[in-house]
Amino acid sequence: MNRFNPAKLKLSKWTATQPQNREKHFLVTDLEHDEHSGELLRVELQAVYSKRSEWLDWRVLRDAHVWAMGWR
Repeated sequence: MNRFNPAKLKLSKWTATQPQNREKHFLVTDLEHDEHSGELLRVELQAVYSKRSEWLDWRVLRDAHVWAMGWR
């Protein structure tokens, strides 16, 4: 399990452990918080190679079988 502070995710770097379409390195470009509670809901990941972005539940980044912290 990857351990990190959700409040410090913006601009953090991530590596997909099983890259698809030559997309291995990602950058967290945006965060979405709940309007009322301020709780973090999801993050926007942008592929460095293709610039494609997608929104994911931030908790998915905790799975070390799918994501590694930093670029490797």
